[in-house]
Amino acid sequence: MPRARHPVVIIGGGYSGAAVAWHLARMAGAPATIPIVEPRGELGRGLAYGTADPSHRINVPSIRMSLDPERGEHFEHWLRANDRPKGDGAARLADGSHFPSRAEFGAYVSAQLAELGPRVIHLRTRAEEVIVEPGGYAVRCTDGRVLHAGLVVLAVCHTPPTAPSGMAQALGDHPRFVADPWAPGALDVLRPDDRVLIVGTGLTMADIVASLERMGHRGPLVAVSRRGLRSRGHAVGEAYEPYGDFAAVPSRTVRELVREVRATLRRAAAEGRSWHFVFDQLKAQGGAIWRALPVEERRRLVRHRRPFWDVHRFRIAPQVEAVIDRRLADGSLELRRASLRGVARGEGDTIAVTSRERGTFATESFDAVVLATGPAHGRVFADTPLLAALERDGLARPDPIALGIEVDFQGRVIGAERTPNPDMFVAGPLARGTFGELMGVPDVTPYAIKIAQGVLERLAETRGKHG
Repeated sequence: MPRARHPVVIIGGGYSGAAVAWHLARMAGAPATIPIVEPRGELGRGLAYGTADPSHRINVPSIRMSLDPERGEHFEHWLRANDRPKGDGAARLADGSHFPSRAEFGAYVSAQLAELGPRVIHLRTRAEEVIVEPGGYAVRCTDGRVLHAGLVVLAVCHTPPTAPSGMAQALGDHPRFVADPWAPGALDVLRPDDRVLIVGTGLTMADIVASLERMGHRGPLVAVSRRGLRSRGHAVGEAYEPYGDFAAVPSRTVRELVREVRATLRRAAAEGRSWHFVFDQLKAQGGAIWRALPVEERRRLVRHRRPFWDVHRFRIAPQVEAVIDRRLADGSLELRRASLRGVARGEGDTIAVTSRERGTFATESFDAVVLATGPAHGRVFADTPLLAALERDGLARPDPIALGIEVDFQGRVIGAERTPNPDMFVAGPLARGTFGELMGVPDVTPYAIKIAQGVLERLAETRGKHG
């Protein structure tokens, strides 16, 4: 059996892949070198932390963002040691909490990997296929190189929003239709006085409004979603203390879970406690809650309750919340609970949008449309060539909830044979169909450690078998 050139190859160098590499490299018995296949210029940034917009801030205080869970203030100490962030007086609030830009967190992660020196190899290309070969895998990349690996860690990210087919067909060539707001300079096409329709009212909408505020946009903004829910802010002036218990006797149905959450919220309010801490406990116990629900109940939870969960769980930085509140108060931002029923080119470069709100249909004119519906979870296999190839070859498949890749509780990929593959792992949010809550850094980091440990154990097992 031929010896693999690399014991392990990590595909994807955003935060998830970077965290796995960082922890793996620091563990006893780790490989001498760890290649990461990542087309971006720096490791550790990915989609979330690759933004250069200073108005895009981390969504939790810096003391809860760290590569090392045992040193919760690791990021904050790095900022202070490097006199960062410079020129961002709004980053630190009066109460001492710190919400620097997401670019700063990306720089921190990149710097931690750089300190590992040649132990981590950044291969600036994209993996397009993983082929089974004797002793491991061949990873074919778009630049023509082929990497031979004993183990593979998939740390690929979510795909950008997908425009509804009718909207894409009607507005595909419109100069001010922004289908991917994360693309560099995507919002530069908007003029200062444009009347802008933002499709979506969650975190992405908040980032867009904050960016337009920084850019000096003056025109009216209308944000629309089926439920009209906006992301909430953080508790002010209260100590962090999760409240309630949802894991001791976990609910077996969504109905039971919602009933228990509502009862806990009432108890918290009666004791003068904020709803924030009930949702913090839900997040902390999310794995146990998720595992207790049958697959069909998980589907029901995602289909019907996920928007309510998202706006309470994924909170916005106070600086961004202040922008949203101010714009709502002065009328330059309007949030609507409505559904889009038609989009067409109007006179000149205007866009005619028909929506249904409270049973009433109306058609309005906008100068621009920006899609802010978030990652296309259900299309990750269809829109990612690597995952499409893995599914075609029977090496991986979508999870039953359509949130990502199906894995077992060790994070190992489950393929067409319905058995875990001991030599292929998934890091990051695409494993959330099995684990539930795996989106923010406080959740992704412990899971990255778990994957690094699993990789190390498998490498030791393989060495034992082959002497």
